[in-house]
Amino acid sequence: MQNMNTALVRKGEDDTVDLVTKALADLQTSVDERLKAIETKADNDNKLADRIAAVETKLARPAIVKGANDNEPTPERKAFTNYLRRGKEALQADEVKSLRVADDTAGGYLAPSEFSAEVVKQIVEFSPIRQAARVGSTSSGEVILPKRTGRPTGAWVGETETRPATESSYGQIEVPIHEMACYVDVSQRLLEDAAVNVEAEVSSDLAEEFGRLEALGFSQGDGVKKPLGLMEASGVAYTATGNASTLGTAPADTLIDAFYALPAYYRNRGVWMMNSKTIAAVRKLKDGSTGAYLWQPGLSAGDPATILGRPLIEDPTMDDIGSAAEPILFGDIASAYRIYDRVALSIMRDPYSQATSGLVRFHARRRTGGALVLAEAVRKVRCATS
Repeated sequence: MQNMNTALVRKGEDDTVDLVTKALADLQTSVDERLKAIETKADNDNKLADRIAAVETKLARPAIVKGANDNEPTPERKAFTNYLRRGKEALQADEVKSLRVADDTAGGYLAPSEFSAEVVKQIVEFSPIRQAARVGSTSSGEVILPKRTGRPTGAWVGETETRPATESSYGQIEVPIHEMACYVDVSQRLLEDAAVNVEAEVSSDLAEEFGRLEALGFSQGDGVKKPLGLMEASGVAYTATGNASTLGTAPADTLIDAFYALPAYYRNRGVWMMNSKTIAAVRKLKDGSTGAYLWQPGLSAGDPATILGRPLIEDPTMDDIGSAAEPILFGDIASAYRIYDRVALSIMRDPYSQATSGLVRFHARRRTGGALVLAEAVRKVRCATS
């Protein structure tokens, strides 16, 4: 009996120990979970503190309004402006690094991209063909374009009839790159005057001269040290006016004939090109059947005027109406004529040769080329009887 009581006592003690152990384990788990929650909260608080610190740092910076510094020049442009005004010797080391030395001009520097862009925009105003032609860039002295000179021909055949052999034939067109150059003299006093925009003055002079040369070359160039112009290239068909020195007795009909002489693909992408005197004459022309003017103004501001539904580009280099003249061109100039630029603009500052006159001379050069690649895409109107 005593042994039984002892066993019961021991069992009760063991149960008590188990309960205590389980209670302690549950307490430890609860403590661990609370500690983990506290640590997580502390981490979140630290992250929140870091984010608040970052926001405070940003708020402490000077306010910058988007678009406020859109006109702020880049380091390259600042360096180039200082080069124009004071020369290389006065530049800081970091400014010299910002300039890009021209590969083919000793002592010259290529204009920064912003400066070249300004000149190109102004050249478009002086060179209308550049607006309509396809323009590319090249890193060599000439561009060779493959051209299909003969296309395959098929034929209808019977079930067992011998099939004819056929193949395409190809040739190539060379577009040489030519160079034009000029210089601009700027007074030393003007360069020293910080209130004057030297870049605008220089770029305006260069754009005017290069634009004049380029426009004449792409239109009337003879191919000697200059591009072969669109109006001088061989192979371009023409529509005669029926009169040796005028647009003919029915000039509106002449334009309509020239318009529909082109294949529909080129006609639907075509543009008219003529000078201001010819435009004045064409604006007065009416359709003989309806009495409506062939010339129509743009439907909204900025839209080009149209003739027979196609845009009109004014080119001052085109012929006036006169004996044996070719005053009008129509067609898909983008397909017909290619322009390739080699050097957009290279400028060399010469502070010595004109120093006795108080001038600084800027030598500028530009390399570009153009050529007719698809004569069938355009058509001329010629003052001729046939």
